[in-house]
Amino acid sequence: MYFRVQTCKHLGNRGTKHVSNWFSSLSLRSISSLPFATIEVEKISGSQPAEVHNLVQGKWIKSSNWNTIVDPLNGEPFIKVAEVEKSGIKPFVESLSQCPKHGLHNPFKSPERYLMLGDVSAKAAHMLAQPEVYNFFARLIQRVAPKSYPQAVGEVSVTQKFLENFCGDQVRFLARSFAVPGNHLGQQSHGFRWPYGPVAIVAPFNFPLEIPVLQLMGALYMGNKPVLKVDSKVCIVMEQMMRLLHDCGLPMEDVDFINSDGKTINKLLEKANPRMTLFTGSSRVAEKLALALKGRIKLEDAGFDWKIIGPDVQEMDYVAWVCDQDAYACSGQKCSAQSMLFIHENWNKNSLTSKLKDLAARRKLDDLTIGPVLTFTTEAMLDHMSKLLKIPGSELLFGGKELKNHFIPKIYGAIEPTAVFVPLEEMLKDKNYELVTREIFGPFQVITEYKTDQLPMVLDALERMHAHLTAAVVSKDPLFLQEVVGNTVNGTTYVGLRARTTGAPQNHWFGPAGDPLGAGIGTPEAIKLVWSCHREIIYDIGPMPQNWGLPSPT
Repeated sequence: MYFRVQTCKHLGNRGTKHVSNWFSSLSLRSISSLPFATIEVEKISGSQPAEVHNLVQGKWIKSSNWNTIVDPLNGEPFIKVAEVEKSGIKPFVESLSQCPKHGLHNPFKSPERYLMLGDVSAKAAHMLAQPEVYNFFARLIQRVAPKSYPQAVGEVSVTQKFLENFCGDQVRFLARSFAVPGNHLGQQSHGFRWPYGPVAIVAPFNFPLEIPVLQLMGALYMGNKPVLKVDSKVCIVMEQMMRLLHDCGLPMEDVDFINSDGKTINKLLEKANPRMTLFTGSSRVAEKLALALKGRIKLEDAGFDWKIIGPDVQEMDYVAWVCDQDAYACSGQKCSAQSMLFIHENWNKNSLTSKLKDLAARRKLDDLTIGPVLTFTTEAMLDHMSKLLKIPGSELLFGGKELKNHFIPKIYGAIEPTAVFVPLEEMLKDKNYELVTREIFGPFQVITEYKTDQLPMVLDALERMHAHLTAAVVSKDPLFLQEVVGNTVNGTTYVGLRARTTGAPQNHWFGPAGDPLGAGIGTPEAIKLVWSCHREIIYDIGPMPQNWGLPSPT
């Protein structure tokens, strides 16, 4: 792709300190020609900072409190976010309170809204398919959550395909009901999907377009009114997407968009009392919210995701490439990133890890195939590595150093793709297990080796993990696959020779399993599970039985 080549070329020639100049050099149509956009991606800088506003009760508003976001590649203040303080949440509370529990629409109320949202999805999908629009969002993602251009444009592509999936009648098909014959003539029970009404969405930084759009549209499709909060570091992406949706016909009153710190959003959730909250993010925060919201929450929380490579050795180059992508694409900042790799001894650990080392060495800051880590500092990641290396038999396989020649601010992390080997027997010891399975949301993985008779030990290690998001079992042996899949629980599990841990396309369920609060994303099943509940309506219209008489009390 010509655009991708130019992207890499300009970053390589000019260096990350001059990332703004790189964006300015792109010879695409001016962003000012986009009907919805209020910014020009190429010109966002310290001298021309972008502004992010809030949306409430159908109006875009500013705030007296501005949070300054720094460029993750060079530390330059380049975005001003109007953040709502605790004293300013009243309009948001009032806005949510105006939505009844039975929602903005349901199968018995305002069914034309199903059609309206199908039309909005069609128009938005068409807009995102335009080169100047998907490039706008891909580049904007790169500015705030640096990842390679193919990774950024892939996020836009998944979002666009999702919107295509719910064009026209597909929205009302989500509310399909069923009927069951009753006990007598005139009686039937009908099951309906019913909205919650006022709801909240709290979305993370790592997929600033895909996650909030898919969950937001799912909430709207089912008849809810959401308030949306996206991590302030990346909220500019969703602010611009909200403007695109309005341009495509979404009523401005349908969604509130708030920027705030954690304490303020907690206060808003407490005061507004949404009927359901969707949270995507860390397990620690998720557990606190589940208590505070008394269980009225769905979670797509962090995942310490594992991959098992089975005993049948084949296609080592391909398997190694997928492992590299799973562990280090987006600098490991995916909730589905490969955190732990179990290698069967038949593969010869040294041969496979040697290939992984060579693949990791190809990653460069110049083309953003490795980049800033936004939730862990360099010191924190290297300190974790040092603790792992104190475990007997552990060794650093590759990486373990800070990136060279960078201008990434100290508040973020900057390390080479890193892998630490920990012996399986040591990993399973109580004094080591919690440390070894600590999720480092960055380019960091733990690798171990097992023998055939040690598969029960591997399965024990998996059983003890507390997060069950994604997993991969790399093998073509059906009995091996059956054994592993039958004794694990991860909600999105890839099996087979091409199995991976990452990749959340719009065509299959993505989410954890084994937790009643678990949330999915992307598919009709996910939307119905997260954004609606079951309501049973029993029609009992008669006729009355002939010669009915008053029975005795029971």
